[in-house]
Amino acid sequence: MMMKTKLSTGIILMIVLATGPARGAGTGEQARADSNIQAISWDAWLAAKTKAEQYDAAGDFVSALQYYLEYTRQAEGLSDPARSAWGKNNAAYMIIKMHRQDPSVDLTPAGKLLQEGLAIREAADDCRKVLAMNLEYVKLSLGRTPERAL
Repeated sequence: MMMKTKLSTGIILMIVLATGPARGAGTGEQARADSNIQAISWDAWLAAKTKAEQYDAAGDFVSALQYYLEYTRQAEGLSDPARSAWGKNNAAYMIIKMHRQDPSVDLTPAGKLLQEGLAIREAADDCRKVLAMNLEYVKLSLGRTPERAL
């Protein structure tokens, strides 16, 4: 039950991060939301990377996912597309790990992150290989051939 709650929280956070701040939010609500958003900096990127790796090593994939999404947001804000590609891969891989533990976890968000990572021209060759391998796993797990789009 706890894992389902954490999973729901993680997926909600992922959707919130992907869609940005809610439109039409009141001034007070928006100010509170903005105060919770970490400023873009190399220190914040490194902190997110460190936390993500710690949670991943501890087996807390939902928390690791949240920090890899922050890692990606920081990399994008720092105009570092190569690190952004790795962040998208790592976030997707946390979803894959959750799916391996609980097959009811939807892999579609992982596929989207992996496709976005592959679309980054500046992604390193080794990153592209890992992104493609993980995307093939996702597509096969979703019952789709690697040639078909998600």
